[in-house]
Amino acid sequence: MASELLVALALMAAPVPPAPIAAPTLQDFEAVLGRHDSATLALEEWCGLRGMAEPARIRAQVLNTTSPDPAAGVRDRLALGHDETFVMRHVRLSCGPAVLSVAWNWYVPSRLTPQMSEALMRSDAPFGKVVAPLGFHRKALSTTAGPAENCPADTISTHRAMLVLPDGRPLAYLVECYTAANLAPVTR
Repeated sequence: MASELLVALALMAAPVPPAPIAAPTLQDFEAVLGRHDSATLALEEWCGLRGMAEPARIRAQVLNTTSPDPAAGVRDRLALGHDETFVMRHVRLSCGPAVLSVAWNWYVPSRLTPQMSEALMRSDAPFGKVVAPLGFHRKALSTTAGPAENCPADTISTHRAMLVLPDGRPLAYLVECYTAANLAPVTR
């Protein structure tokens, strides 16, 4: 009897997952993005809330890892030392069959562990998940409704941001193009 009571109390105390969002708005989506330093974690939450895939897991399809000098000012934004370089990672972030984001990420590999660098070069793991142990925080630079330069035509929101290490050094400069799939009806 006591064990049944403990189980019943534990079930009552368990957090109730949020109800799925049936008719999402851009405002709903931006609110989820705003709750996270990692776009990956935000997209996983959004994917789960929308019921887009089970489990709600974000995959990064690497499109390109080579780049000439990035957009003006990125070297300065990353505060590169004389002996430091950057790497560009261009990805599609998907949950199930839906492409939720197309992103460019310029980051400083010397500020990662060797294992993190290897994972980014050889796997479909999203940047935010790989570097999460570094304890970075996100510094928003701009948000634009719709597509910005180089974003897909179906972009609903474009974000530019910096990921900053706890010691204040920049880790990455990001351009994220969030697609209309984030607001589309879910079919599974």
